[in-house]
Amino acid sequence: MLFSVWLKRPRIVWPISVCVLVGLDQLTKAYFANTIPLGGGIQVTEWFNLVHVLNEGAAFSLLADADGWQRPFLITVSLLVVIPATVVCLSKHVDALDRWIGAAIVAGGTGNLIDRVQTGAVVDFLDLHWQRLHWPAFNLADIYIVLAAITWLVLSLKPATRRTATDPEPGSKR
Repeated sequence: MLFSVWLKRPRIVWPISVCVLVGLDQLTKAYFANTIPLGGGIQVTEWFNLVHVLNEGAAFSLLADADGWQRPFLITVSLLVVIPATVVCLSKHVDALDRWIGAAIVAGGTGNLIDRVQTGAVVDFLDLHWQRLHWPAFNLADIYIVLAAITWLVLSLKPATRRTATDPEPGSKR
């Protein structure tokens, strides 16, 4: 019963969900930033470490070595994604799945935006590696964005199944 009430009010559930995801992202970043010294790490398995690194750049540390201009640039890009996505997701005529994909994008973008505004860099704490080959460290906000992008990509590859009023009924001949 309660679940159906929430589903009928997506413009209430959506911002709450985004806030929960952003809160989880910020809590984990704060925990690992306060638990592991900057540049340090804890080995969890042979292929996974918990670390504390700061990324002044974008994904894969792109632009991390720039001379400081990247901070306002990346803040602006984040705002240009988060604000319109929020407006679209809160509009009346949005498919439920698109709304949840948007929630993940907005939560991830907002989580990393908060870091950039506060410290000028994003806190990363998850480190996957194989022997000495390390994937760039990442955080929950990055996971939200990647999962949303993968979901959107997979869904965009599926053929459209909607019929228009002019389409013939399945199995009928024109």
